[in-house]
Amino acid sequence: MQFKTNKLSSVIEWGSLLLSTAIVCFFIAVIIWEIVSKGFSVLSWEFTTMVPKEGMTSGGILTPIIGTVLLTLITSAFAVPFGICCAIYLNEYAENTWVTRTIRAAIRNLSGVPSIIYGLFGLALFVQALNFGTSLVAAGLTLGLLSLPYIITTTEEALKRIPNSTREAALAVGATKFETIKDVVIPSAMSGILTGVVLTLSRAAGETAPILFTGAAFYINGSSGYVNQEFMALPYHLYMLSTQHQSIDQVKPIAYGTALVLVIVVFLLNLTAFYIRYKYRKDEN
Repeated sequence: MQFKTNKLSSVIEWGSLLLSTAIVCFFIAVIIWEIVSKGFSVLSWEFTTMVPKEGMTSGGILTPIIGTVLLTLITSAFAVPFGICCAIYLNEYAENTWVTRTIRAAIRNLSGVPSIIYGLFGLALFVQALNFGTSLVAAGLTLGLLSLPYIITTTEEALKRIPNSTREAALAVGATKFETIKDVVIPSAMSGILTGVVLTLSRAAGETAPILFTGAAFYINGSSGYVNQEFMALPYHLYMLSTQHQSIDQVKPIAYGTALVLVIVVFLLNLTAFYIRYKYRKDEN
């Protein structure tokens, strides 16, 4: 009787899992098909290398692409080194006290804060208090703050996967704690660290709410490239074309083309993360 109950429970669990997976995959496939089928006809070399023209009713999306690339670079320059250093300190140096546990809990809670809250915080801190104005650097720093909890958490988890025996072996042959971390621990955890960083940056590249308050512009006649000025970005550009443009029906093909480019960018970043993880694991074996 007990055996039959356990078997039934296992069948229900696996059935629920497969059904949930199938439903999620179905909706993802529908969304991707909608974007690809309506955006592929617009996609061309000219579409990705021309600036928007005539109030975004013609031309391409070069300006939003440049803005997105620069935004991601500023985000990574701020969040990656600071986040990795914080994770190394918490995992390798900090004692397991209530202060450390409180900091870890706060970092994990920050991961669940809605992105629009980061946008309001960036508006108050970077745009107004630090007087950066609505600019590319203010938006990049805001996205950097949003990315920090994820980078710290993924880096710390990657460091925890390294056995203590590895650290003890390095210390036993005369290496200092700093040398052990630099030459043994970090290289061993590099696959997990880089994977977390790339996935976090791919998420940041698709954020709209934080840059809405801190520097994204509706339309710029030309290419943007100055960190102290407003900029155009792919996610905000897509939002404006889909909901706020005065000729939504006319620019709908451009909106689908922009969505397809954004999906391709995020997909390539995720593919890069998986390749990095695969390469490092292959080298370890």
